[in-house]
Amino acid sequence: MDGQVKAAVIYYSATGITYQMAQAAVEAAGEAGAEVRLRKVRELAPDEAIRSNSGWAAHRLETQDVEEAQPDDLSWADVVIMGSPTRYGMVAAQLKQFIDTTGPLWAQGALANKVYTGFTSTATLHGGQEATLLSLYTVFYHWGGIVVTPGYTDPSQFVAGNPYGGSHTSNNGENPPDHVALAATALTAKRAVQMGAALKKGMAG
Repeated sequence: MDGQVKAAVIYYSATGITYQMAQAAVEAAGEAGAEVRLRKVRELAPDEAIRSNSGWAAHRLETQDVEEAQPDDLSWADVVIMGSPTRYGMVAAQLKQFIDTTGPLWAQGALANKVYTGFTSTATLHGGQEATLLSLYTVFYHWGGIVVTPGYTDPSQFVAGNPYGGSHTSNNGENPPDHVALAATALTAKRAVQMGAALKKGMAG
């Protein structure tokens, strides 16, 4: 369908926390009417590091059939939803490495005028969640993108408390995303798709 919004959910997850949030984003984007691609970015960590953490090894096996993100996924999409665990208030190196491959698309202007948003998780309370999302959005500003956040547009956001995007505190991986985090991620994705649809309709009109 020519008028259907195309949404790419591109994420990195080591032990599965951020992956669960990505799944919530995919479901919400689909319910909002988008055609959705789920893509993981390439793992950079050595095998011995992954094998040393049972959760990490198990998650790699669990998601072995998820396709790896390519620059073409960004070209294809009207809406891009990126997710990453926090690393010192920034996105994980694996997602950053993927971002660093986008220079040719950026130079062509192919990343501009799309809708972008994000979600994140941390091991500890706060832990750089807002800083991570803001650093990710700086990339989108460079691309000429339109950043859409959940803000406080739904009563649930006064519980979730992060106006910049979906976020979760995992307690060092012990706590999977709860209904609050998943709802915030879903709202983030839904709003991005809605804005993408409005933009696409306006351009068509």
